[in-house]
Amino acid sequence: MVVLNKIYTRTGDAGETALGNGTRVAKHSARVTAYGTVDETNATVGLARLHATGEMDAHLAAIQNDLFDLGADMCRPDMEKDADAEYPPLRMTPTQVERLETEIDAMNDALEPLRSFVLPGGSALAAHLHLCRTVSRRAERLAVELSGEESVNPSAVKYLNRLSDWFFVASRIANNDGKDDVLWVPGANRE
Repeated sequence: MVVLNKIYTRTGDAGETALGNGTRVAKHSARVTAYGTVDETNATVGLARLHATGEMDAHLAAIQNDLFDLGADMCRPDMEKDADAEYPPLRMTPTQVERLETEIDAMNDALEPLRSFVLPGGSALAAHLHLCRTVSRRAERLAVELSGEESVNPSAVKYLNRLSDWFFVASRIANNDGKDDVLWVPGANRE
């Protein structure tokens, strides 16, 4: 259980922060940048939920919880030392990735195949889901970059890859099952 009695600690005033294992690193380190962008993704999902109802809102709520799991996973380096940890670190699992895949497939079954690229927009929910997609894609790029330097849970990277796909398909659902998608017209404004 997390207990936060005091919000500011002053321990980061010199530009460092503590990772999940207690190691202090610069706030601009690749790991902090990666899991900070996961947190940013979560905030964009909160905005999307302002426009979501029913099953879509329930799926987005589950994703928000997963994103906190993902942040907890990424803020804890040294996966190879998990067995020696006093408390088992929270790690993303293949089942979380598989759940996204199942949801993507179910949503995609309601859609006609695309014949053009989709411009971000349409309904308010679709526009916000496109924002979620682009921020989650940035989080994925940063996680992949981090994995080239340090240990990163492969399920965390896979989750981010599927998540951006989930947001794309969900945006089409939010646009009247793709009927109200805003399609790209190549060269439409050239003279």
